[in-house]
Amino acid sequence: MPDAINLPSTRFVIRVSVSIGITVLSGAAVGIWTSQDVDGWYATLQRPFFAPPNAVFGPVWTVLYVLMGLAAGRIWVLAPSVQARSRSMWLYATQLVLNLAWSVIFFKLHALGWALAEMALLLILIAACARAFHRISPLSGWLMAPYFAWVCFALALNAAFAQLNT
Repeated sequence: MPDAINLPSTRFVIRVSVSIGITVLSGAAVGIWTSQDVDGWYATLQRPFFAPPNAVFGPVWTVLYVLMGLAAGRIWVLAPSVQARSRSMWLYATQLVLNLAWSVIFFKLHALGWALAEMALLLILIAACARAFHRISPLSGWLMAPYFAWVCFALALNAAFAQLNT
């Protein structure tokens, strides 16, 4: 007889789906809220030579939010204790709030320097979250790596925008 296929439990599927949904919808909501500023104020800024076209950001962030939500959903299910789950999910929620706040600071408040400082703090929290996730599930920790890498790139981009436009 062939080995049985291990399908994920209903609880796993629901929690991962909820986590992905919350993450993607939060990002989409902030994206919609700041879209007028992207088409208006942001379009007037001097762009660094390495700034990708605006059309790149939506698909990249969607993929990153799905990966982040998947990582968090796995932790929600796989954490060995309430304490480990609470600590990890607190770090996740905090970094997600900072992630969303960056868009408001940059696009709504037009505060490029503050956005840069906030993003530096965000990177520290992403690293702490990924580390906490990795202790519970190495895969979940690694699922945060593309997000960390993209935010490193975004930090350089934010710094270049600040230098060119202040």
